[in-house]
Amino acid sequence: MKMMTKELVSAFAKQGDTDGKGEEKTQVLAHFFTGSWDWWATEYDPKDRVFFGLVKGFEVELGSFSLDELEQNSCNVKPFGGVERDLYWQPKSLAEVRRSINGNGR
Repeated sequence: MKMMTKELVSAFAKQGDTDGKGEEKTQVLAHFFTGSWDWWATEYDPKDRVFFGLVKGFEVELGSFSLDELEQNSCNVKPFGGVERDLYWQPKSLAEVRRSINGNGR
């Protein structure tokens, strides 16, 4: 499975910089997951292969994460398996994702 597609690169380019847009207007365009970790991407820099978005791991926080690191961990990592891209993800606002994490938006 490809972690990044031409369609996603195009969608991120179209969305551009989300700084200052607010969470209701910022679209999460991709979701990656493994075990108890999730990454929701709102921006992508194809030159550096780095995303910006929401990460739920030990904490829930906004930050940068690397496509290269996600791909390196896309192999079978025990006990959960590797990082995968959610093939059925439909873009939604960052605010919607936060509400679903907090348990009041599903």
